[in-house]
Amino acid sequence: MALRDVNNRSDILRDYELQLIHHDSQCDPGKSTKFLYELLYNEPMKIVLMPGCSGVSTLVAEAARMWNLIVLSYGSSSPALSNRQRFPTFFRTHPSATLHNPTRVKLFKRWGWNKIATIQQTTEVFTSTLDDLEQRVKEAGIEISVRQSFLTDPGVAVKNLKRQDARIIVGLFYETEARKVFCEVFKEKLYGKKYVWFLIGWYADNWFKIRDNNINCTVQNMTEAVEGHVTTEILMINPTNTRGISKMTSQEFLDRLQEMISKSPEETGGYQEAPLAYDAIWALALALNKTAQELAKKQMRLEQFNYHSQNHDITHELYRAMNSSAFDGVSGHVVFDASGSRMAWTMIEQLQDGKYVKIGYYDTTNDNMSYFGTDRWIGGVPPADHTKVIPTFRYLSQKLFVSVSILAGLGIVLGISCLTFNVYNSNVRYIQNSQPYLNNMTAVGCTLALAAVFPLGLDGYHIRTWHFPLVCQARVWLLGLGFSLAYGSMFTKIWWVHTVFTKKVEKERRKHLDPWRLYATVGLLLAIDVLTLAVWQIVDPLHRTIEEFTKEVPAGDEDVLILPQLEHCSSSKMNTWLGIVYGYKGLLLLLGIFLAYETKSVSTEKINDHRAVGMAIYNVAVLCMITAPVTMIVSSQQDAAFAFASLAVVFSVYITLVVLFIPKMRRLITRGEWQSEQQDTMKTGSSTNNNDEEKSRQLEKENRELEKIIAEKEERISELRQQLYDRQQLRSRRRVSTAAKDSYTDNHYNSTAGPVSSLYQPNMPLVNSLLPTQQPDKMARNNCEGSRVHLLYK
Repeated sequence: MALRDVNNRSDILRDYELQLIHHDSQCDPGKSTKFLYELLYNEPMKIVLMPGCSGVSTLVAEAARMWNLIVLSYGSSSPALSNRQRFPTFFRTHPSATLHNPTRVKLFKRWGWNKIATIQQTTEVFTSTLDDLEQRVKEAGIEISVRQSFLTDPGVAVKNLKRQDARIIVGLFYETEARKVFCEVFKEKLYGKKYVWFLIGWYADNWFKIRDNNINCTVQNMTEAVEGHVTTEILMINPTNTRGISKMTSQEFLDRLQEMISKSPEETGGYQEAPLAYDAIWALALALNKTAQELAKKQMRLEQFNYHSQNHDITHELYRAMNSSAFDGVSGHVVFDASGSRMAWTMIEQLQDGKYVKIGYYDTTNDNMSYFGTDRWIGGVPPADHTKVIPTFRYLSQKLFVSVSILAGLGIVLGISCLTFNVYNSNVRYIQNSQPYLNNMTAVGCTLALAAVFPLGLDGYHIRTWHFPLVCQARVWLLGLGFSLAYGSMFTKIWWVHTVFTKKVEKERRKHLDPWRLYATVGLLLAIDVLTLAVWQIVDPLHRTIEEFTKEVPAGDEDVLILPQLEHCSSSKMNTWLGIVYGYKGLLLLLGIFLAYETKSVSTEKINDHRAVGMAIYNVAVLCMITAPVTMIVSSQQDAAFAFASLAVVFSVYITLVVLFIPKMRRLITRGEWQSEQQDTMKTGSSTNNNDEEKSRQLEKENRELEKIIAEKEERISELRQQLYDRQQLRSRRRVSTAAKDSYTDNHYNSTAGPVSSLYQPNMPLVNSLLPTQQPDKMARNNCEGSRVHLLYK
């Protein structure tokens, strides 16, 4: 049809007639090579070669320059043919496949997509197209997150797209492979409102309905899978329906073409490329006509052309004419770019209810898009280019925070009350004997520890990001200093009691207590904490870190994932610092438990509340040793971690304050022991505490036992005296003695018995009655040697 129309024009190639010698290579490069040599070595002389397929055009165009031949193709779309170094004399009315890419990039931007995926059949044309697309999207700031390819079986590639959450997918493959791909797409459920597929537009309109023995999906499956996909197709027919160089509109051309073919357009191979082939003949005719005119100026004619290098001028003129071609054909405006490729419009279509609907055109030359607004989406709007991940912070339960804060606030009030009570009654002897300054340190430490509960519960819900390091510092310092003061003062008490009363030391040393030693011990413990924390914060300061958890799918929205996040106070070597602090504190706790156990039966008036201190140490140590590892285990659960840590602090403080201060308050209130040491002395006498009263009762009991023992010894002495008298009488009968000797015996007896009979006198004090006034004789000393009594007296 094109040859007839050109040859009928008297104003084009007036002295010439175009003839077409054609062979069907069936897109086989091997056959095309054979036909190329037949054409070249058989008459008549050929001036232009016109291959169709990209594979054939590649072979022909690369060899044509050796014979000074121009190559003009009507059906080659391979981007590789745009290489002027390799194909210097190649032109084509079929635009390059890369012409789809500017249109795709324009659509990506229009619909707000910044991430795409690709899947291609492993052939040269699609690889080149994809390389060009990758360069263009990179310039546009769009990322290709997934790139898959396949040779014959697309199953694995489609599964990879599914696994990597591909949403906007560009598919580059031939029609037969497209059916395989979408069968796998149906199986993997890679379609629907979350996905958009971009395909090549030159498939047949019913390509997905054609039965194919290579797939095991039904027509219904395929129809469901391809619904909503978008195609970009090089515009092969003039959409304006205006008359061009052939004096014919695009619709008139289609009508004439339909009269010539016997089958329907869908069943006719090459039907879509027919306008391109028609305009290719016109482009060749116009170029030859212009070349003939230029050669006439040089006294040359077209028939002088041959395959030898000396006729390069004719080829050069023909090349210039082709390169400058510009006319309106039935396929639209025909013009070639610097690489010899056709510049054309791109048509954008979308499959809606099984039919392709035009949604716009894109003019690459003028960067102008005509958008009809007929696109339709399953969800009402274009889907997101990826699963939208919404970071969501896990904040502490406000009910829990408020509840614990109230307990901490009441504890602070209790601590201040105990401190006030201790300071106000510091002159009372009972308070003085409990080392009030150490108790004051305990109350202050408990208050600081309770104050740490408030920063423990602060997170991003209450404070800004730049406040977080300050809150982290407050947590560490308040807890550290509070523990050192509260526990350190109690540990110092119990340590002093153990040091003095569990060792063999002099009584004077037990009675004497230097308060400065106690305060120095607490100061040492506090200094160690301050030094450790200061080095920690200088070398490796605490800062805000974020822990991320497994993404969660919210109810009712399949295209959104929730990314839970949790804020932590941490540092680069957090575990090292925690090991140092926990190790040091743990040793103190264990040593405190040991000392409390060792001194549980010790009684001293210098520290009269050491048993209460021991009980407080037990409770604090147990709670700390349980809470520290548990909070590390449940650190990812903000409510549990805060509850364990804060309640351990609260309970430890409450127990310490109640055990140490409430008994003192109760004693002073119930006994009226207030204000002055003098009043306390008048009311209690020589006994100032429970320990003194207990000692008094013990001494009275021992005195009664001693009186009983003395009575028994007195009775024994009387018996011995009687025995002595009997023996003396017996001797006097057996011996004949003088009166002087008898008188001597009687006097000796009286002098001995006199003081013995007066050894115990009930009316006299116990101590005085036990002191003999005269020296006993030898026999009395022998009989009473085992009767010595050790007295306890005050």
